[in-house]
Amino acid sequence: MLDAHQVPKTFIADELRHMQDYRFATTTNRSVVGIMNEFTKLAGIYTDDSAHPNLVTLSLRLATTRGLLYAKNVSPDRELTALVRSIAEAEAAGAT
Repeated sequence: MLDAHQVPKTFIADELRHMQDYRFATTTNRSVVGIMNEFTKLAGIYTDDSAHPNLVTLSLRLATTRGLLYAKNVSPDRELTALVRSIAEAEAAGAT
């Protein structure tokens, strides 16, 4: 999915490395649950409840959804772009 967003390969490799160890846990943040429910509803709307939706296309469309959790960068795709940019800038500053 990160590749579909044209994220640098080094960023993707770092993300995959960090995802090797994981834990499942319940959340106490009801906003997270609410947003997940909203994305589920939108996914159904965007795919007309198709039995075999194109998941990459659906994910890219959902990433443009504006929401309350993204007050600064408005949507998940813009938040991802800002995160990648900030990491690249921090790495460049550390390299000089």
